[in-house]
Amino acid sequence: MKINILSKVLVNIGTFFICFVRMSSSSSLPVAAVCQMTATPDKEANFSTCTRLVEQAREGGACMVFLPEGFDYIGSNREETLQLSESLDGDIISRYSHLARKLDVWLSLGGFHERGHDWKTDRRIYNSHIILNGQGELVSVYRKAHLFDVELTSKGVSLKESAFTVPGPRLVAPVQTPIGKVGLGVCYDLRFPELSSALRRHGAEILTYPSAFTVATGTAHWEVLLRARAIETQCFVLAAAQVGAHHAKRTSYGHALAVDPWGEVTGDCGGSDEGLTLVQIDLQRLRDVRRDMPVQQHRRDQDFYCSLD
Repeated sequence: MKINILSKVLVNIGTFFICFVRMSSSSSLPVAAVCQMTATPDKEANFSTCTRLVEQAREGGACMVFLPEGFDYIGSNREETLQLSESLDGDIISRYSHLARKLDVWLSLGGFHERGHDWKTDRRIYNSHIILNGQGELVSVYRKAHLFDVELTSKGVSLKESAFTVPGPRLVAPVQTPIGKVGLGVCYDLRFPELSSALRRHGAEILTYPSAFTVATGTAHWEVLLRARAIETQCFVLAAAQVGAHHAKRTSYGHALAVDPWGEVTGDCGGSDEGLTLVQIDLQRLRDVRRDMPVQQHRRDQDFYCSLD
């Protein structure tokens, strides 16, 4: 089914906005909401912000809502980051489970500060991407594999995620959701095409990279990387994002994006405000792109790509 795009509208709602595409009333395509927010160390305020975004997304017809990395909080230093962390059975995930169940909506919670398995001995955490279904049940957990240890002195960027975070041990299989099969990544994972290719081989139709990109790296690389992942895998790419100043030491780029399998940007939340973009997920569009340019069929076997080794 082709989307009948009549207009793109920007609606101000307090400090939030919803950017959406108005479609034909006969369309029955599922709708996803891609959100951006400005998390701080205040977990209660962050939960209130996310609740409003999820409620607005549901009112807009979304059956699945994507929240960014650090949706629970962004700490101002290592000790605060560790102190505020929780386990999967803690209060924060319990509250989001209740929210999903109350609104009957799937949630992608990207970048939860999950206390590691050896928390009592090493006080280290995972950066975990959690999927909850419409009954509030935990469907999948992916723990970020690639940690952001970067020192860009000329850009004023200095972050060492491995100082307090444990890298995840494995990928997880794409999750069947109301919008299609979703493959999970987190932020810096976006820079590693091997990850997205593996998810595509295992049936992913949508890739998602909840993120908190710095302003310097976001300005240079954010959109081009997301579009590249969409083009090479012929998947939809949904990337919720942090935006603005979290505290005195950290600011995020924003521009939460939705990209279609041809690489076209279909939603952009901009670089200044909290809000969301609503996008229809047309899997027939995906099938058409893959049929017309059958990239997967043209791939050589794995030994060919390792032949230089």
